[in-house]
Amino acid sequence: MTTRILCISGPNLQLLGTRQPEIYGQVTLAEIHAHLQKRGRALGVEVEGRQTNHEGTIVDWIGAASSDGFAGLLLNPGAYTHTSIAILDALSGVALPCVEVHLSNPDAREPFRRRSRVAKACVARVAGFGADSYELALEGLVRRLARSV
Repeated sequence: MTTRILCISGPNLQLLGTRQPEIYGQVTLAEIHAHLQKRGRALGVEVEGRQTNHEGTIVDWIGAASSDGFAGLLLNPGAYTHTSIAILDALSGVALPCVEVHLSNPDAREPFRRRSRVAKACVARVAGFGADSYELALEGLVRRLARSV
């Protein structure tokens, strides 16, 4: 059975490629997802990418991830990083390792972006490498999952 990873991206990430490219780069989320799927195959895992602007949908996806057959999560909560206790609670309520992902480095930006509400429930955080942050997070998560078998 193939190990499955769920990659969830939050609000406004559907605008990647055109939204503030000086901060977020010019790569689209569809391109990131396609690259993750390709890299996942090379690592022996299946990656499914999803995006929503709705906090409740993210909570629902996290809550169902284990029963849907996912072994781990990559999560870029976007602006919900700094505000969402609901996403924190969802992550805390599932027994799945999650890596928090950010294209930019939140610690180098506005003060309000420096606090992650979800970090406490994540095993790691990858930030500041642009679109490569997703791939680096995937590689780290796959290694962690391999150690836990």
